[in-house]
Amino acid sequence: MSQHVRRFLVGIIAVVIASLSVWQQPASAHGFSSTVYAQVSTSGGGHLRTSLELEYDLYVVSAADSQHDDSLFRAGTAAFESGDARDQAAALNTHARSAVAYVTERFSVTAGGKPCTPSQADRFTMDRREGVPYARLRLDWSCPDGGDQALRSGLFSDAEGYVKGVKTIVTYEAEGRSGSAALDAAHPSFSLGQTWYERFWEFFRLGAEHLLTGVDHILFLLALIAGSRRPREIVLAATSFTAAHSVTFMLAALGVVDVPSRVVEPVIALSIAVVAGWYLWRLWRHGGRATDLETREHGHLGLDRAGWSRLGVVFCFGLVHGLGFAGALGIDAAWSWTLLWSLLVFNVGIEVVQLVVIAVVFPVLFLLRRRSLRAGLWATGLISAGVAVMGLLWFVQRVSGF
Repeated sequence: MSQHVRRFLVGIIAVVIASLSVWQQPASAHGFSSTVYAQVSTSGGGHLRTSLELEYDLYVVSAADSQHDDSLFRAGTAAFESGDARDQAAALNTHARSAVAYVTERFSVTAGGKPCTPSQADRFTMDRREGVPYARLRLDWSCPDGGDQALRSGLFSDAEGYVKGVKTIVTYEAEGRSGSAALDAAHPSFSLGQTWYERFWEFFRLGAEHLLTGVDHILFLLALIAGSRRPREIVLAATSFTAAHSVTFMLAALGVVDVPSRVVEPVIALSIAVVAGWYLWRLWRHGGRATDLETREHGHLGLDRAGWSRLGVVFCFGLVHGLGFAGALGIDAAWSWTLLWSLLVFNVGIEVVQLVVIAVVFPVLFLLRRRSLRAGLWATGLISAGVAVMGLLWFVQRVSGF
């Protein structure tokens, strides 16, 4: 083994050791969060009706804490641990005053800037989303005449200290309008009278923010970039990844495919380690020739056998990442063209950020390899090693539930 390779391996080991210091980070790269779902429609008498679905255990803890209702906490927690949906609904119905007050203090409807008055439409019921119990609360809102109606959500805010980055996904069909919106702390409200491009901008922004804040997806992209030997390879890898995750993203978001997050998240973590490890294996096997093509005669699209194999692996893992994107958005409403376009725009937001990352990182690494093969191998090897270690750590954490 040459001195150059020995030094390189020492560097890789150093990265592994340094990466172990992040072992105590949360198992999910997305952090501990939740999603609230709101369906808006017109009820009898011209009132507006909202059907809210809230993650049950988080709802119980937050409502009990804010309303100082210890009995709600005890009853709700016991029902959650028993797993009985009837007991869970009964706990909320018994303490409906506290449970409803928590929501109406943080979720509001206005008409022409004037507040609408809420009233509980019927008793709490239970449902499940991705295997997690959700409580459904229906509210009727009596609104003043005139003016566009607007919704504002501050449910499960970061300040409560239980979760972070909660989003409220709204779908509506009321007052002759239909559409969808995504609310969060930075954009807590929207008007039912908003224009089509305002609605789509919200989903574009949401898609862009999700990729930027989804550390696991960013690391997967970095592994693709570091392991690509030619501009053609990163273009084809990115295209393959995009095509694959677009398919499963749309199917899952529209409710056609349903895969539990407990399966999706570990596989996403494993995909990061595999794609990064693939390049490390080439470095181990070929050393300074790791960036060479295997044969001078290439097949279709200018790829050798290794390039085609890698492309197939990227496509398969892209299918899984699409399920992860859909889980973050959390829409499974009935089919509509408006919803379809919203999902497409969300996906476009993801793709734009992905292209920006590639356009910034790949030319730097490619030029570095051209100027100094050794420096280029060090840079791409260290990136791949760090990414591989993080992927393995996340995989173990997500499988074990730490």
